[in-house]
Formats: sequence, C-alpha cells, structure tokens
Amino acid sequence: MHASHPLSRRTALGLCAAAAIPLATATDAHASTVVGGARLARAGIQGTGLPKALTAKLTAAAWLVADCDSGEVLAARDPHRRLAPASTLKMLFADTVLGKFERAERYRVTDADLAGIPSGSSLVGVKPGITYTVEQLWQGVFLRSGNDAVHVLAHMNGGIARTVAEMQARAEDLQALDTHVVSPDGFDHKGQLSSAYDLTLFARHGLKDADFRAYCATRTADFPARGKKTFQIQNTDRLLTGTYGVKTYDGLIGVKNGYTSNAGNTFTGAATRGGRTLLVTVMHPRSGYNAVYEETAALLDWGFGKGSSARALGTLVDPLSEGGAKATATPGGASARAAAGAPGSAADGGSSAWGTLAGAGGAVALLAGGAWALRRRRAAGATGVEGATKANEADRPD
Repeated sequence: MHASHPLSRRTALGLCAAAAIPLATATDAHASTVVGGARLARAGIQGTGLPKALTAKLTAAAWLVADCDSGEVLAARDPHRRLAPASTLKMLFADTVLGKFERAERYRVTDADLAGIPSGSSLVGVKPGITYTVEQLWQGVFLRSGNDAVHVLAHMNGGIARTVAEMQARAEDLQALDTHVVSPDGFDHKGQLSSAYDLTLFARHGLKDADFRAYCATRTADFPARGKKTFQIQNTDRLLTGTYGVKTYDGLIGVKNGYTSNAGNTFTGAATRGGRTLLVTVMHPRSGYNAVYEETAALLDWGFGKGSSARALGTLVDPLSEGGAKATATPGGASARAAAGAPGSAADGGSSAWGTLAGAGGAVALLAGGAWALRRRRAAGATGVEGATKANEADRPD
C-alpha cells in the first residue's frame, strides 16, 4: 500500500459520524491503563530467560509473546505502545462481524458497496454485479486482506460508520483500550491505532471461533470472476505459505499480517506444538524485507523452548461480556489518556466511535443485543485449494 489518501466525501462523512475527532497517527505513550498487569506498562523488553542473542536481533517497536490457552504473557516489549495496526486490525473486524451472516448466504455486490475504498488498498478483486457467498468474501478478507471484501461485508452489516462503531464497542468489551478504530479495514487513517497487546487479544478471541480459525489457516481458495470463471487466491501470511523467501513455520495456524507505508509491517501469528498454542504479535520492525516474520518465528521458537519455563509478566484479560474483571486505571490514567486523545477522553469531547452507537449502555450492552447475536454460524471450517496465486500480493512491502 501507499501513503494515506483523502477519503471520498461520502466515506469521510460516515467515518466522522462514528469517530468525531481522530487521534494522532502514532504515539510512544501506552494507554496508561494496567490492562493485564502493571509490568506490562513498563518500557523496554520485559521477560525472564530471554537470551541476548535473541533480543539483539529484535528490531520491532513493540512485540508480545503469550500462551493462548492460559493467557499468560511470557515476554514483551512495550506491549501497550499505540501504533498504526495496518491490516491486523481486520482481526477485530472479524471478531465483530463474522458471526452475523451464514457462510452460505449469497450477496450481489453493487457499485455503492465498493465506493470510498482508499486508493492503494490491497484488493482481492470483488466486482459489482457478481454474486458472492459470505464464505468467499471472508476468504477475500483473511487470505488477500482485501479492503474491497471488507467494505462489502461492512455494507451488509449496515454501513461503514455502524461497523466502525461496533468494532470500537467490541474493542472496549475485549478491554483493548489502546485501540481506536477509524475504518474497518486497517488502512492508514489519522488516529487509527492499536497495540501489540490489543492485537493479541483480538487474535486470541477470534481463534475461539471455528470459522475464524479455519479462514486464517486457509492457504489458497478459488475466488469468483465474471461468468462461471474463478481465479485462485493465496494467503499473504508468509509463515503459513512459505513465499518470498520465508520458511513455513511448523505448527502455524494463522493469524493475520499487514503492511502500510505508515504502519510498516505488523503481524500476529499463532502456532501449536506439543499441545501448546502460543501467540506472538510483532509491530513495526525497523529492518529487513521479511523481518516481521523472522522476528515472529524467533519469538515462537523461544516460547516453545526456554520460554516454556518463563515466569508470567501478566495476562491477556477476558472480555467483560464473558465475566472478565474490568481493568483498573493507573494513577493519572484518565488525564494521560485525554492527552493522548484516547477514545472517550476529553480530547475528543468525551465521545468515541462506540459511544455514538452504544450510548450510555456501553459496549457490553451493545454486544449483548440482537446485532451481535444475529444468525451465529457454527459451520465447519473453510477450506482452500492448493496451488499458485493469480492475484496480486496484498499487504506486501514494496
């Protein structure tokens, strides 16, 4: 992708309805809440048993290693640092919208569904006038990181502004308090921020869903073209497919990669070995064409090795709607969040994207309502057909 481009008037109005005043594009400050434990608020690398040979080659601005099942955070660097997330934010989009439509449901795409997609976006090749199944659209999201597929699903969900508001509500419920959503696709927009901690929360929650897990593990699939023709799409997760000089990682099960000129490379990966599943998020490595994958693989190797006996730094918290204890603010946290322009702070007039939809009822009330419960799908996982891709590589650094 290229640098951020101006939005269309229609899209800008929709986004403004969901988030009145955006944040700065990036900040070194974390969200000033001790979500997951006080030690996760400390700057720099935290963890026991991390060899210097490993830490010396880690260039990412922020990263985190956690046990998916227990939620224990084993090691991290600035996990609450707020950074541009790129397409890894699509994990939150899936956490929010995936359960709303049956995978076999069919939808005929219109020109209006594709209006306002930012120039330079990664695309899967959705075309107006073609009818797609919901499963095919989600394959476009997970495999090709297609912003066109995201926008179609968002319009099916009631529009961009509503989807942004619901995503912010879902982030609040997951206690992903570093995250501010401006668009559903993760593209570079002013104020679109998340953190290594929050992205890991999104992945952990998503992997509990059979469809989410299956989509992110799918390597290739056939995608509709005009008439009865199809073309093959390939997952852009290089640790999964072994493309562009990256070796496949043994036991990898997903989850989502991303790249924009503002965010650089971001990646959240999950792998299972010996019955144990680890999550690693890496954001903004400074060097190397494949650095985000190489650093993720190195952290996974450590986690499955010496990291298995590491003392936990903190934990991945549970969603409020699932009985999770509400995170407590650090002294001065409210003012710090306001200074950073965090959602719901004084910096944006006490309003946030989720607030415009959920109102005083809050995120939990919104997610407990009919919108979240609509037509929950429990079908078997998505599958793909092995082979070479015929679509352009999405989210690939140029």
